[in-house]
Amino acid sequence: MRIGQFATDGTERPWCGVSVEGGVVDLPTAGAAAGVDVPRALSSLLAGWNWERKAELVVEYALETGIGIHDPGTLVRHEPVSDPGKVVCVGLNYVDHAEEGDNPVPDEPVLFAKFPTTVTGPESDIVWDPAYTEQVDYEGELVAVVGREARDVEPEEALDYVAGLTVGNDVSARDLQHGDGQWVRGKSLDTFAPTGPDLVTLDEVEDPHALDIWTEVNGERLQESTTANLVFGVDELVSFCSRAFTLSPGDLLFTGTPPGVGVYRDPQVLLDDGDTVTVGVDGVGELTNTCRHR
Repeated sequence: MRIGQFATDGTERPWCGVSVEGGVVDLPTAGAAAGVDVPRALSSLLAGWNWERKAELVVEYALETGIGIHDPGTLVRHEPVSDPGKVVCVGLNYVDHAEEGDNPVPDEPVLFAKFPTTVTGPESDIVWDPAYTEQVDYEGELVAVVGREARDVEPEEALDYVAGLTVGNDVSARDLQHGDGQWVRGKSLDTFAPTGPDLVTLDEVEDPHALDIWTEVNGERLQESTTANLVFGVDELVSFCSRAFTLSPGDLLFTGTPPGVGVYRDPQVLLDDGDTVTVGVDGVGELTNTCRHR
């Protein structure tokens, strides 16, 4: 299942919808007609009992009746989860990315956070004040979306707590990040966590640890790797995080970026006003955003 958040125009509050052949099923609308209560926000749907089966039933009803099906070309697409309680990120989780910055490969996951106000969606703008930061960088990543409350889960059970996968860009203000000596401010400017376009459930992904991942800036491919090169896999990361704090439905887990980030290239490739960044993950989707100064 490919499930995301949509609106019919730029003013409507987003609603969760499932992509089907030739259309998008508006789950709240079709659900209401079928007698199934579906909340508008995807995070609220994930927090409910047996959410995936509920969505499947509503999709079946919509396909049989035609109720609540939209032409995707008429819709505005939003980030899959607009209101995560936590945005947890993992640093240095590809060996060659750690090495390109002269960092040791970690023995256990290196965690940091982005604030929820960083989250934005596909086709939206990445915005910053050039007087505040002059070194804005891209980091293409696979993102896991938590589907069940997780606390002290074992690695072999951890994927059962994942609702699905999406694509993310851990945009980073390098001058702030490196100047502070810790990463939160440089990672947490508004719009610095684009995600989307869809949440793709794990049954649609043969192996989350064998996916090609890449980033292009203005059409030039600058990052290219595979999630087979993750130091710590999605299952290990979910388990590790859950031992420190409770993961809740809708929380986002950025799993780390491969080598090729702009700050470590020679010459450096830093983002500027008007640049377009596309992050792709095989089988999950492509996420495109435009950079804008304010």
